[in-house]
Amino acid sequence: MQGVDSVRTGLSHHIRDDRLPIFIAISAGWFLSIGIRMAYPVLLPSLRAYYDLSLTVAGFLLTVLWLAYALGQIPGGMMGDRFGEKITLAASMAIAAGTIALIVLGQSPILLFVGTALLGFAIALFGVVRLTALADVYPDQVGTVHGFLGAIGDVGNTILPPVVGFIAAATAWQLGLGVLMPVFVIVAVALWVVVPRHTAPEQPSSDGLTKERLTDIYRAMRSPPLLLGTVIMTFVLAISQAFVGFYPTYLIEIKGLSPGIANTLFALFFAFGIVFRPLSGNAYDRVGVRTTLFVITVVSGAGFALLPLVDGAISLLIVTAIISFKAGQGTVVLAYMTVALDPAVQNTGLGISRTTFFLLAAGSPVAFGWIADAGYFNEAFYILAALSAVAALIVLRLPRATT
Repeated sequence: MQGVDSVRTGLSHHIRDDRLPIFIAISAGWFLSIGIRMAYPVLLPSLRAYYDLSLTVAGFLLTVLWLAYALGQIPGGMMGDRFGEKITLAASMAIAAGTIALIVLGQSPILLFVGTALLGFAIALFGVVRLTALADVYPDQVGTVHGFLGAIGDVGNTILPPVVGFIAAATAWQLGLGVLMPVFVIVAVALWVVVPRHTAPEQPSSDGLTKERLTDIYRAMRSPPLLLGTVIMTFVLAISQAFVGFYPTYLIEIKGLSPGIANTLFALFFAFGIVFRPLSGNAYDRVGVRTTLFVITVVSGAGFALLPLVDGAISLLIVTAIISFKAGQGTVVLAYMTVALDPAVQNTGLGISRTTFFLLAAGSPVAFGWIADAGYFNEAFYILAALSAVAALIVLRLPRATT
């Protein structure tokens, strides 16, 4: 209960804080950014039917989304250092709104893939800067605030996929996705209004990639917290992207659930994360990265091993809750990596790291889809359990402190 009390105390502090408008605006952007990515798995059955896609090709569509998201991390970080948080965050939301229009209005698989790639790149601009901006605004509670932010992202994951799926089922997938376009525009305006151009007390150098700056970035990226954190996040993302990309399809095609129940379980996976992310962030602030991350990784890995062995909505709900412990992984690792970086290269350095682990992990959906197409859908989850075990061992190598 001490962790819950600490989270409650931190939340009440933020509600009274005059920095709240910045937190709300950035959280709204993250709500949309992560929610629209998780809406893709829910739309996948509709997209497969509309464009006649195999599981492998559908997996490749998800891989394209994540590859583009990976490639946008470095430009997003560089924009944050060069032009400031306000411009980068607002531009991300505005560009994403335009790409949704392209996806919805396109009538060919080519435009679907092109639009998906552009959407992934657009929302990637948000990924780095939302972390560093909140670390600047709340320097004494980085883990807790990132936990709150992650929880709000999971609210997006909980709400947006079933809403998009419901509208798509009732009308068309184009309308299910298209209703999000004006919301992105509204959030872009809000970010422009409330976020300072630079959130750091001292503005970073804007001299570009000089030799000295490149040396500082190279030195930062070679530090053990960044190197090991990048490796761990590669495992975390590879597992997560494969799981969330095919979980609704797996529940429908292998477990025999109706689309409504499957999408509800998928939403509940993120709903559980709303609780686990703040608790994980608070645990990181209180007991450190190793213990927190090791427990989360082992528990969620056990859930993957149990998944093929159970049937029925209630049993699957319990296993879904166990797997959802992994929601805290990103909160802990990213908070750890963010504070490990020198503020002068924070956005760019974190962007390089994020591009690296997103690129390395981006192939997992197409690989998972290929295994499923070959008739080994259940066995694919045992592979995810094995990867979780490897990640847990690497966690034990992390330095206990970043300073």
